[in-house]
Amino acid sequence: MKRSLGTCYYPEHWPQSRWPIDAKKMVETGLTWVRIGEFAWHNIEPREGCFDFDWLDEAIACLGQAGLKVVLGTPTATPPKWVVQKYPDMLALDAQGQPRRFGSRRHYCFSHLGYRLQCRDIVGRLAKRYGNNPVVAAWQTDNEYGCHDTTLSYSKNAEDGFRNWLRAIFSDGSNAGDIDALNAAWGNVFWSMSYADFDEIELPNLTVTEPNPAHSLAFRRYSSEQVVAFNKEQVEIIRQHSSAPISHNFMGRITDFDHFKVGEDLDIATWDSYPLGFLEDRVGASVDEQKAFARQGHPDFQAFHHDLYRAVGQGRWWVMEQQPGPVNWAPYNPVPLPGMVRFWTWEAFAHGAEAVSFFRWRQVPFAQEQMHAGLLRPDGEAAPALKEAALVAAELADAPDVAHASAELAIIFDYDADAAWSIQPHGATLSYFGLVFDLYCALRKLGISVDLISSKVQNFSDYKMVCAPGMMHMPSDLKQALASNSGVSLIGPRSAARDAHMTIPQPLPPDIPHLDVTVSAVESLRPDMPIALSGAGAIKGYREVLEGDATPILLTKAGDTVAMGNGNLVYLGAWLDQDGFLEFLEPLCRQAGIETIKMPEGVRRRVMGAEEFWFNHNVRAVETIHGQIKPADFLRLSPSE
Repeated sequence: MKRSLGTCYYPEHWPQSRWPIDAKKMVETGLTWVRIGEFAWHNIEPREGCFDFDWLDEAIACLGQAGLKVVLGTPTATPPKWVVQKYPDMLALDAQGQPRRFGSRRHYCFSHLGYRLQCRDIVGRLAKRYGNNPVVAAWQTDNEYGCHDTTLSYSKNAEDGFRNWLRAIFSDGSNAGDIDALNAAWGNVFWSMSYADFDEIELPNLTVTEPNPAHSLAFRRYSSEQVVAFNKEQVEIIRQHSSAPISHNFMGRITDFDHFKVGEDLDIATWDSYPLGFLEDRVGASVDEQKAFARQGHPDFQAFHHDLYRAVGQGRWWVMEQQPGPVNWAPYNPVPLPGMVRFWTWEAFAHGAEAVSFFRWRQVPFAQEQMHAGLLRPDGEAAPALKEAALVAAELADAPDVAHASAELAIIFDYDADAAWSIQPHGATLSYFGLVFDLYCALRKLGISVDLISSKVQNFSDYKMVCAPGMMHMPSDLKQALASNSGVSLIGPRSAARDAHMTIPQPLPPDIPHLDVTVSAVESLRPDMPIALSGAGAIKGYREVLEGDATPILLTKAGDTVAMGNGNLVYLGAWLDQDGFLEFLEPLCRQAGIETIKMPEGVRRRVMGAEEFWFNHNVRAVETIHGQIKPADFLRLSPSE
């Protein structure tokens, strides 16, 4: 399969006379794909039961006649006003009980069955009408599930659904459920929180102090499953009428539903990559890092999500929205360094992307996104990114096909663990994503290509090393798989620290077969109180006290044990800073038979199939073992070079 490029287009925003001009320019630029329709519900159905497909028919025909392929989005992220008036209780409620009102997007509660029925109707009509249209070569469900904090809804509909979900989880063989089993699992004897019936259970918000963590985790799991069910309904309808692949465009660092479970129903996972916006509002970068990479984006954040969504898509993934210039929504919105749009596009291809689509074709001069750059300016003339997109299109002519080669090392990423950490972080600066991302960054600084995999994967034969950091609940079968892995298994910190209902298990964690290690106590640390390691680096944020007969392999300067192991099985009982991770990981990788290359600052390496890439994220040229790399540029090598 050849790599390809695309863009996101909104024909409803522009005069129809402009459509063929835009389509012709897209083809001249070298684009293949055009995503349309994902926000157009009102234009398709301005009043209930009154449909206008003529404009969409003509738009699809116009794009197809130019030689383009369409990704048709279902418009369910933007229900029109008449839908809200029909179902006034369909609006999600935030944790304070305030409605997420009409006038923007994603203003719906996943648990509202009436709204889901309305969605099935519009999706069905689109699928029937365009399912056999050869121009519609792919589909997208909804848009950016979970974005703008829209997974959790504290509505009456969610409460009713949650109660029924709990009855099924704690089943006694009847529809009533076993409330005593729930009380026991949640530890509701504490603070007199026991229930006599499932109908007494409310949602875990607006409590005086923190709600029971078991209650909160259960609600997050329920909410995640509602996203999965909502998406599955649309996929099943589309598949009845179309054989074209179905995708969803996930977001960066949105972790409050299980993307892997959503991905099980998709053909392609896509995500929306905004390196500069993300650097400012969600990477967690230091001020110095934000300054150094203000016009380039963090060296590892995009790569992390490329690797994550490759796993979510079971090998097939795209960038559906690639930042082409300043965005409108971040705290600060600088112009990318010249060459970065080309750079980001090739970085995605280096991680196995099939396609990269630029958001958007033309900057819109009105409404919320009028300050969001496109490939064209608001007046329809070329913006700087258009030339870079055309250059990539020319470079793709002699590029190899998409490769799906596995890395030698994998990190398990678990959305349930992220939920558990969010509920009980135990320290103001601690998060599951932050821990995993820090580990990932350190491995990348050692020149290692990384796969991110689901916790459901238990056959590690493709990997020389598997890492399972921070997986708070670790089922016994996964423990056994890691313990019996022929390669190196690195577990912890905080792995297996709770059972499925957020209770400290006995025997005490981590309770890993063939590894005599016990976490006897834990502490979270102030950011200004690191604990120095015996070599380079320090513990930051979180430390466990380790006991047992396993061999100590990492110590503090004071002589306290930080990591212990038995052969290829290693437990790490602390969150390390980057220097600490680098010194700890390098010999482990060597033990696993994985080559390491200490990368120059801001330079990253990725091997994918027959190609090896070196990316320079700096504003200055950097000398490497393969020669100099200019700012915002990269090297494409064969693995033998």
